Amino acid sequence: MHRSTRILITILAAIAVASLAAACGTEKISVPKSDPNYASDLAGAQLFAQRCGGCHTFSAAGTRGSAANIRSAEAINGPNFNINCERPVDRVLYAIENGGFSGAYMPANVVVGQQAQEVAQFVARFSGRKAPLIPGQLNCQQRAIGTLLALPDPPAAK
Repeated sequence: MHRSTRILITILAAIAVASLAAACGTEKISVPKSDPNYASDLAGAQLFAQRCGGCHTFSAAGTRGSAANIRSAEAINGPNFNINCERPVDRVLYAIENGGFSGAYMPANVVVGQQAQEVAQFVARFSGRKAPLIPGQLNCQQRAIGTLLALPDPPAAK
C-alpha cells in the first residue's frame, strides 16, 4: 500500500472515531410536539440550553450541567431541574432576574424580556418530572404553574 493511501485511511479512521466520541452522551431537547405551547416551550428550551445548561441539568433542554454526585459538586453547579420542582413561574422569573435565590454564582438577567418569560414558563412546565414523591405533598405536576403578566409595549420612538 502506498504511503499516501495509508495516511488517508488513518485520517479517515481518526475522523470516524472523533465523530463517534463527540456523539456519545449528547442529549436533545425533548419538548413534545403535542405540547399546546410547543413554539414557546421550544424557544425556552433552546435559550435554557444556551444560557443555563452549563450549570443546570435538565433533560427537557438536553443539558447536564449539575454534578451527578454531591461529593464531586462544584460551587457553580446549579440545581438539577429534573428533580427540583420550580413553580410557580413568577418564582422562576425572580431567579432569572436576580441571579438565583442566593445571588452567589448565577448571573442576574441571564435572559431578559420576552426570552426570560419563555425560559421561566419552560422551566415551570417541565421541571421536577423525576422528583421523588413525598407523602402528603402534591407532586410537581399537580402544583399550579401560575401565569405572568404580559410585558408592556415599548414606548413609541419619536
